[in-house]
Amino acid sequence: MSLERFRYNDDIVKKFIIATIIWGIVGMLVGVIIAIQLFFRPFNFDLPWLTFGRLRPLHTNAIIFAFCLNGVFAGIYHSSQRLLKTRMYSDFLSKVHFWGWQLIIVLAAITLPLGLSTSKEYAELEWPIAILITLVWVVFAINYFMTIAVRREKVLYVSIWFYIATIISIALLHIVNHISLPVSLFKSYSAYSGVRDALVQWWYGHNAVAFVLTTPFLGMGYYYIPKLVNRPIYSYRLSILHFWSLIFIYMWAGPHHLQYTALPEWLQSLGVVFSVMLIAPSWGGGINFILTIKSAWKEMKDHPSIKFFLAAIIFYLIATLEGPILSFKDINRVAHYTDWIIAHVHGGALGWNGYLIFAMLYWLVPNIYKTTLYRKELANVHFWVSLIGILVYTIPMWIAGAYLGIVRESITDGVLTYPNYMEMAKTILPYHYIRAIGGSLYLIGFIIGAYILFKTIRLAGKVPDTEAEAAPFSNIEHNKTTFGSLQKAAENLGLVMGMLSLIAVSVGGIIQILPILISHSTEERIPTLKPYSPLELEGRDIYIREGCSNCHSQMVRTFKEEVMRYGPYSKAGEFEYDFPHLWGSKQTGPDLHRLGKKYGDLWHYNHMMDPTTMTPDSTMPKYDWLAKDLLNTSYTSDKLKVMAKLGVPYSAEEIENANALLNKQAEEIQKGLVSQGVNISSQSEMIALIAYLQRLGVDGNTFEQSQKNKEESKK
Repeated sequence: MSLERFRYNDDIVKKFIIATIIWGIVGMLVGVIIAIQLFFRPFNFDLPWLTFGRLRPLHTNAIIFAFCLNGVFAGIYHSSQRLLKTRMYSDFLSKVHFWGWQLIIVLAAITLPLGLSTSKEYAELEWPIAILITLVWVVFAINYFMTIAVRREKVLYVSIWFYIATIISIALLHIVNHISLPVSLFKSYSAYSGVRDALVQWWYGHNAVAFVLTTPFLGMGYYYIPKLVNRPIYSYRLSILHFWSLIFIYMWAGPHHLQYTALPEWLQSLGVVFSVMLIAPSWGGGINFILTIKSAWKEMKDHPSIKFFLAAIIFYLIATLEGPILSFKDINRVAHYTDWIIAHVHGGALGWNGYLIFAMLYWLVPNIYKTTLYRKELANVHFWVSLIGILVYTIPMWIAGAYLGIVRESITDGVLTYPNYMEMAKTILPYHYIRAIGGSLYLIGFIIGAYILFKTIRLAGKVPDTEAEAAPFSNIEHNKTTFGSLQKAAENLGLVMGMLSLIAVSVGGIIQILPILISHSTEERIPTLKPYSPLELEGRDIYIREGCSNCHSQMVRTFKEEVMRYGPYSKAGEFEYDFPHLWGSKQTGPDLHRLGKKYGDLWHYNHMMDPTTMTPDSTMPKYDWLAKDLLNTSYTSDKLKVMAKLGVPYSAEEIENANALLNKQAEEIQKGLVSQGVNISSQSEMIALIAYLQRLGVDGNTFEQSQKNKEESKK
């Protein structure tokens, strides 16, 4: 049998390795900054683009899509070429993928601090960038599937399965969740509102964790762990079961992020059931990895990658057990909206994802640069410093989350023990100091790791692409009488695997999302509900721009203590005109859904100018520039037009006279403030934000009161 000689495309792997390291440092540095901002207000620097609300989505996007995905691309490009015994299909498409992805990251780093955000968690990038992501992903997919088509290796190893599922699932999730109607180049509105938007968003958000931060990392684990220990995976059968059960079950578990909200009860329960089912495949895969490492522990225990791999797997097991536990309603009511969730996601991101990437890099970089790792003892320092950092970060957050979750339910003699949310929040600030120290330690460890890798690369110098040889796929001998009819199916297995993966990941989403998208029966109609006025809509967009939903929820749950603290619990029908929903996922401050008319306009003005004047314990930054900056009303009418297309009942007259209606309401608010000694323009952004805040929950309160009046009249 003749062998073909060829070279792998190592250059693209090297590019993604460098990008992974650089963006990792950037993302984690931003993470340390926002951790400090939560207890030290001056760290917001009184600059609009450096406030917590704007930097927090920059941090999450940098870690998930810049650090983690660049690491994933490095692993996929390297391992897939070896597993398929071929060079990537197109060097040009590989370069387009690399530079296109770096462009997306740069655009995110520019637009998010500028406040150009959709507010949808992990999907904040506005529509032109979302389209660019789609195009670059298509380039990646074409290049990858064509590489499978021209491969020399017949059998598709399990890592390839995980990569195929990742490519297909991310495309599906991204497209469905990003459907929106543009208003301008920098503004769009989600096609879904309220409950529907929340369901679609957390179907996406939960599965972004599944198919960005889990499946490709598992695929890399199945390749690099056996390579490192020079042994086959412990159980190939277990890997098959792991793959199919994981990708099918994961797509059903998203609703566990919405327990006790206005989401229909059957969806909440479904999320719990499938979350618990996830334990089996997750732990099966983790145990498969551990047993593979165990078989070579004595020989390999001094290699830095072994420590990182083993720790990564342990953090994976912890995270995949903790997630289902958090889905249980009795646990969820305590943990949700608290720092417990922050501990959960960072344990996974820093421990599972961060450690697996470095485990891979500490083996891959010397291998691809044909050298030895620079100073292994420093890699051990990196491991222990970062491990201490993870523990110092997560343990205080677990404690703070559990404490806050318990005390906010405390009722003494029928009265809330802590009626003011900030009275509780200030008691957990010391845990935030410790958290910042832990994050800083992890960043220091990361910088040590980056130094080791850059020194290794620099000392190696320029290294040519790896040369290899293999038999062409067409020359592989088959028993024609037995296997001839299956040969074509085997050659097209990449396409078959892709189609089967698409079916497996689509079922859960279709069964959960489709009924709620096509039916209004899940929502209790609120007869008093009115669309936002033009001024209120502009104020809502300012609220989104400033990232207020990163700290404040708009969802009063059905608990007695929340009703006592905030007012009537939130009804699904109240969010019918909310494109997108703003329920939030963390309470750094109190819930705002019943804020409307609770305080006067002057209170809101003073609170935004300097929060501590109204709430002495507040760590919220100042938003005094809102009083100076004038509201841009160039697109107000266009915004109402788009909303009308989405089903909001704006009349043609309201759309035509949008600016006049806006000015009229703004002048009324301005006159009231002027009469109380405030010199402010009616065209300021502050006026619009106050109008929106005063509207929050008012329609629901009116409906609630009308219902009570009806009940009393019956009596």
